[in-house]
Amino acid sequence: MSPIMPDQQSEQVLIESRTMRAQTATRVDVLDKVKALALLPDNTHATTELVASYFEVDIEAVKSLVKDHRAELTENGFRVLAGEELRSFKDLCGIDSKARALATFSRRTILNAGQLLRDSDVARKVRTYLLEVEERTTPQQRSEAAEGLVLAEARMRVLKAADGIVDAAWLEMKARLVAARALGEEPEVNQLDAPLYVPDFLKSKDMKRKNIASVQAWFGRRAAALYEAEYGKKPGKRQTDLPNASVRETYAWTERDRPIFERTWDLHYAAQFPVQPQLGGAA
Repeated sequence: MSPIMPDQQSEQVLIESRTMRAQTATRVDVLDKVKALALLPDNTHATTELVASYFEVDIEAVKSLVKDHRAELTENGFRVLAGEELRSFKDLCGIDSKARALATFSRRTILNAGQLLRDSDVARKVRTYLLEVEERTTPQQRSEAAEGLVLAEARMRVLKAADGIVDAAWLEMKARLVAARALGEEPEVNQLDAPLYVPDFLKSKDMKRKNIASVQAWFGRRAAALYEAEYGKKPGKRQTDLPNASVRETYAWTERDRPIFERTWDLHYAAQFPVQPQLGGAA
């Protein structure tokens, strides 16, 4: 048997298994590892033409892919803009077109297309990167991961009833912490799943405390709007118990969302609150 066959088989599974595609759906970083990704001026979306150019296929191939997998692509941020929403989007991106509708792809949608496109060398390279981590793990590691996931899901059901968390990612992270500690192990949490708080982010930009207090609510709303534009859905939320026994609902941001925070900062705050350069050396 040719030594490349296992990789080909794994790639075929990725193409045919929606569950497996979902497991790698957040790894949009691989797109730029394979090839420079051109986006519209909002640095968030691409048109059908840009997606076709990236994967080096004709436009009809992308349109056919959308037709065959529209529900899945929509879950990953594909949208067709029309009416006032389209007019606003054209103004934002400087698009000069009389089209009454415009298909838009987020980074996650583009990655999803790369998981599915069969006749594209670029898409094959994307799938190779996505499968790289899976191929490096041993059968024992995969078995342990599967067992851990079952245990985490059980903890998630308990936590959902007892803790009031409404965001699945936060819920899963907390479940894994509980499961690891119950087994006497050191919890292993992906750094990208670590909580990201608006005040801490603003503090990292050297913003003064009084400004943070006045800015943070609007910062969160604007970041949420960018997130919805990127993924086609609102960010998840969580509930926090406050010292006065009341409960506050906030967005469940994690380090995965830092690029959204950075774009929000650049769009709305960088000019008003310039970060002061650090001076080197002793005074």
